Amino acid sequence: MSRRRQIYEGKAKILYEGPEPGTIIQYFKDDATAFNNQKKGTISGKGVLNNRISEHIFTRLGHIGVPHHFIRRLNMREQLVRQVEIVPIEVVVRNVAAGSLTKRLGVEEGTPLPRTLIEYCYKDDALGDPLIAEEHIACFGWASQDEMNEIADMAIRVNDFMSGLFSGINIRLIDFKLEFGRIWDGDYSRLLLADEISPDGCRLWDMESDEKLDKDRFRRDLGGEVEAYQEVARRLGLLPEGAANEVLDLEEHRKNRGK
Repeated sequence: MSRRRQIYEGKAKILYEGPEPGTIIQYFKDDATAFNNQKKGTISGKGVLNNRISEHIFTRLGHIGVPHHFIRRLNMREQLVRQVEIVPIEVVVRNVAAGSLTKRLGVEEGTPLPRTLIEYCYKDDALGDPLIAEEHIACFGWASQDEMNEIADMAIRVNDFMSGLFSGINIRLIDFKLEFGRIWDGDYSRLLLADEISPDGCRLWDMESDEKLDKDRFRRDLGGEVEAYQEVARRLGLLPEGAANEVLDLEEHRKNRGK
């Protein structure tokens, strides 16, 4: 497939004009950023792994009736998705205290939350994606009340499914980020799950060791980022036979670091 016109480049992906009206090609980069783009680096092969992991999760979510923008994977780094009007809200679903929540509220990292917590952030890199309340969303018209109800319901459903999916491969789903988009039919719109779901936007801990299998390894200079992403893909059954001979696994990384 010939490369189409570039529409947008973000921190982790590039969007190109799709082959058919209403479609976009989503290209996954190896670039890694943290702390509102203050820390930058490269995780070799991350884009390939995120493409496969996101494809797998979106496909499985589609099987339980969650509407999403994913159409099909095109190659190792690209997938075809529906073009949507992105709702300018990041939805953060938390099961265990980690990340910014621990800093804001002084809760010890790893503390199980008494109930699933949904937080909202305004999507604006220049502002640092600030935390917002539903009242802000209503005040500025970023989403209607019906849309917010649907977003919350969908977020809980996705959380329930993904918690079970990862629990089945001995991974604890700590928290994750979702984005949503609208597709229009005349004056009427429908919400779809959009963007990606991968270790870039999820906190994933090994259930036995609490070892981090996500981008926190990059944020905290723990090393072994590629191996962690590979470990998630391997447990999901996404790495081909023989891949372990071509790449390091996380156990090998631990040995190399003397752990």
